[in-house]
Amino acid sequence: MPHMTQRNRKLIGALLCVFSIVVWASLATSVYLAFPPELPWYVLIVYFIVAGMGWLLPAMAIIRWMAKPDVQA
Repeated sequence: MPHMTQRNRKLIGALLCVFSIVVWASLATSVYLAFPPELPWYVLIVYFIVAGMGWLLPAMAIIRWMAKPDVQA
């Protein structure tokens, strides 16, 4: 069975990154819309910071996978 090349991993990883960001933004927006409107601004700021950085962990895992060197035959 042939191994996946780094070039193929980069293509798949780029698509996965875009997909994961779209999914994360949709989830974060859905959660935000469920908040009661009378929440104080500082609670919203904390939420936006966490939600804005939440996509980094999956993206880091995908990028680490993309950057693996090819297996030498």
